[in-house]
Amino acid sequence: MPGTGSEAAATGARDSSLPARSKLAVTAGKMAAAASRTVGRGSGSVIGGKVALKLDPDLLARLADHLDVVLVSATNGKTTTTRLIAEALGAAGPVISNALGANMPAGITAALAGGSDARYGVIEVDEKYLAGVARDTRPKAIALLNLSRDQLDRAAETRMLAERWREGLKDTEAVIIANADDPLVTWAASSCQRVVWVAAGQAWKEDAWSCPSCGGVMQRPGDDWFCQECGFRRPQPHWALQGSHVIDPNGAAWPIQLQLPGRANLANATSSAAVAAVFGVPPQVALERMQSVSAVAGRYDVVNYQGRDVRLLLAKNPAGWLETFSLIDGPPTPVILSVNALDADGTDTSWLWDVDYERLHGHPVFVMGQRRLDLAVRLEVAGLQFHVVESLEEAVRMAPPGRIEAIANYTAFQQLRKVVAGA
Repeated sequence: MPGTGSEAAATGARDSSLPARSKLAVTAGKMAAAASRTVGRGSGSVIGGKVALKLDPDLLARLADHLDVVLVSATNGKTTTTRLIAEALGAAGPVISNALGANMPAGITAALAGGSDARYGVIEVDEKYLAGVARDTRPKAIALLNLSRDQLDRAAETRMLAERWREGLKDTEAVIIANADDPLVTWAASSCQRVVWVAAGQAWKEDAWSCPSCGGVMQRPGDDWFCQECGFRRPQPHWALQGSHVIDPNGAAWPIQLQLPGRANLANATSSAAVAAVFGVPPQVALERMQSVSAVAGRYDVVNYQGRDVRLLLAKNPAGWLETFSLIDGPPTPVILSVNALDADGTDTSWLWDVDYERLHGHPVFVMGQRRLDLAVRLEVAGLQFHVVESLEEAVRMAPPGRIEAIANYTAFQQLRKVVAGA
């Protein structure tokens, strides 16, 4: 939002320092975004950023120049972790962030062009674009959470992504906050000079059974991992998640009291506390500020639809579905599953066969979305009882009493949000 008083003065001072070409690019981008919103094509953040970057290819670097930047990248959890870090760093000064999750260069540029007196920029970055965005924004810290299979038609194989991170970040001066429990993340971060290791856990292990260093078979006893062939192994963590507490580098335990559900969000909070500490925010202060987050871009929202409580949950790949299944209410809670295969989701749905849908035994299950028949075949093989439905209204009408868990991949989730908002 535009500021007033000292905030507006700071924003104006920042804008006045931009070259004329950059000012023109920012103005044109805002006009394109406004036009997009007017015609109902979404927030306009992506098209606005594309227009701005077309006019000034160096705009992202110019907009980030006055900020202490944190980049957050991962296959799962980056939007939530970005929000938690932003809340934590708010204790030290104003923060600007791409809170809506537009995480490619155009969306990031549009977010930073919004006009702010921010001291910190907390930026979610798509895995494929991390190295380039890091070069442009010169971050003080980079959080690397996990790597797993996702959007199989557009994303590189996970080991190739790890190699891209490793090569692209090896010369960075940023502090890397990396998940020591993910061998792919560890391999990527181990080329960097300054690494803070976090034991954040890794529930999904199916993408990390071969050593990213030599290709040998990874040994994974309990939470540990190592390669017998080349000696590549899990580093000793500086920070750790232990139950519902963050253990800091001094061994002190700090309670995590989130409104967000699930073990994955405890892990996100642990990484976020480690990031905040790089900027001088103590764990106690950081974790207390994270308590205010009850939902992230609609995720975890409980909404009333057709007289029923429906909790909206996003799960877009096998790792995400595994974590989501661990936090839903137990049987006989009704569950709606919705899957699309649009460009933003990835058009390859073969990943459905990697998801452990057998965990839904005992739940009344309702299947919808563009690729509902693909999902129905997978559930039939899993031996589940389910109903294929055409709409959320039909699913809710058929569901037995109780709160409904609605789990959807990316565009299906956005469609659910629009339906309940229009009710």
